[in-house]
Amino acid sequence: MSPLSPRPAGHYQHFDVAVYARVYEVRQMSDIHWLSERFDALSRQVKINKVYLETHRDWIVAEESTLIQAKRFLEERGVRVSGGITITVNEMNRFQTYCYTNPEHRQKLKEVVSLTARLFDEVILDDFFFTNCKCPSCIQAKGEKSWTDFRLGLMSEAAESLVLAPARAANPNVRVIIKYPNWYEHFQGLGFDLEAGPKQFDAIYTGTETRDAVVGTQHFQPYHGYSILRYFEAIKPGGNAGGWVDTGGARTLDRYAEQLWLTLFAKAREVTLFDLRQMQRPLRDFERAPWQGRGASLDYDRVVAPLRQADGSLQANATIAAAAGAAFELADSFLGELGEPLGVACYRPYHATGEDFLHSYLGMLGIPIALGAEFPSQAHTILLTESAQADAQIVAEIQAHLMAGKNIVITSALLNALQDRGIRDIAELEVLPRRMTVNQFLIGWNRVYPAARPVTVSQIHYLTNDSWEEISCLSGVTGTPLLHSARYAGGVLYVLNVPDDFADLYSLPAGVLNRIRETLAHDLWARLEGPAQVALFLYDNRTLIVESFLDEDAAVRLVVDNNTTRFADLLSGEELVDGLEITDWFGRPSGKKAFPLVIRPHAFRVLRGYFD
Repeated sequence: MSPLSPRPAGHYQHFDVAVYARVYEVRQMSDIHWLSERFDALSRQVKINKVYLETHRDWIVAEESTLIQAKRFLEERGVRVSGGITITVNEMNRFQTYCYTNPEHRQKLKEVVSLTARLFDEVILDDFFFTNCKCPSCIQAKGEKSWTDFRLGLMSEAAESLVLAPARAANPNVRVIIKYPNWYEHFQGLGFDLEAGPKQFDAIYTGTETRDAVVGTQHFQPYHGYSILRYFEAIKPGGNAGGWVDTGGARTLDRYAEQLWLTLFAKAREVTLFDLRQMQRPLRDFERAPWQGRGASLDYDRVVAPLRQADGSLQANATIAAAAGAAFELADSFLGELGEPLGVACYRPYHATGEDFLHSYLGMLGIPIALGAEFPSQAHTILLTESAQADAQIVAEIQAHLMAGKNIVITSALLNALQDRGIRDIAELEVLPRRMTVNQFLIGWNRVYPAARPVTVSQIHYLTNDSWEEISCLSGVTGTPLLHSARYAGGVLYVLNVPDDFADLYSLPAGVLNRIRETLAHDLWARLEGPAQVALFLYDNRTLIVESFLDEDAAVRLVVDNNTTRFADLLSGEELVDGLEITDWFGRPSGKKAFPLVIRPHAFRVLRGYFD
């Protein structure tokens, strides 16, 4: 069944759910009773459309007879079955990958791919089809190339000769999917090619696991789980098969549920739960006892409430699969009401680096992000971070956009990178080699906002009256721009002075954030006002989601055009009708009104706007 086909009764109506089984668990499926017991328990807690049976991981290959038996068992129960391959020698040894200059490894991969494609019409590569090998053979083959250039060429060749050709030779009807992990800023250095790869493979898959932003080595912000799926959808429209979440590093149940919800807010066609073993983890592993100073989470309660006994304790046999099932039921109740996602047009060229994952931090400021790999000239307002420097024509594209009467917002890091590439022809701005630690911000002549903590930013030099400070950073008797503007032809170039520590964005006062949001989200039908770490998800049919990642209640306002008369909460039925007309920063009628609302900790609200 196609992911876009109508779902049968007994399944979620707006998305499919798949479960991935590693080769370690697949080998145990030689005991059909072992498989039956676990599948029956799992399917009672979450509605399963598909199971991926892994044929290889860590140099281990599943027995063909076991694969055939397990596939037959699952298909007899109405479940679609696909194959999976993880191309590691030893995952526990710092993700030791295959060596693609090693003839033995190359032959082994062709054999595994041929076996898998012969047994399954769909095959997915788990997110290890890259190389981190620096053996003598690879060093010699690299020669004078950079590691990035060498690995991109090596893996493109490996995709064709070791995966796609053997798969199609074994099964001309096979559909081969490559699952990309969550660290896209660094892909090219390990051979993942976001430019060529999506064209080579029949479909791609998105790693939307963000785990815990504080305790962990990746520090992905929660919004990353949404923005990465939208980014990959832009790279291969209609060919992004789904989002993939695991339980790793998610210390609390609401952090796990948030990852599932964000994947679905991004309109994933399918969600893969990794993996069969993890789905059997007792739910009590994630129970908060106590809440460690955090307020009660409405959505946490929604997930857990059906799984509690009369005395309030969790059911003894409740597993993480039950929590996933409860999270899916809630999302399925309203996903059909949402239109297509909207966001601020952002551009990250292929193979670019610079201000890594900054877009996810901006998303956590309540700024909807629509990231793509092509310059979005059709948009009115565009956000460019330091990664845009990888485009050799970027200054000319900025200039043309401004000449067309449109707006560009660039970061201070991009301004610094372009200072000697022609940006001075637009405005004579310069990022100085000095930093400044500030504790206040000024908007206009007298609106001063204190920072939650000191923030360190770059000092930006400009020519008075040639360009203007929209928001000023203050440090005692001196200051520097936080948001700066320069008119050029019919457009405006804005510079956002991003703090040295991206997390300091969360320390900016709500009034300062509101001014930044007003600039970036100018073209969107709604924008958010309030503190950081509250995200806004907008859709093209006047629906939206506001989700808080804070540990306390968040008081926010939705700012919309005056013709919006009310909002209806699609979950509670509550109506918001007390929109207040607001003025602009100069006290003039703005043509906007604001609807106040409160979001519980780690909770979301789904709203539809109505207008005259």
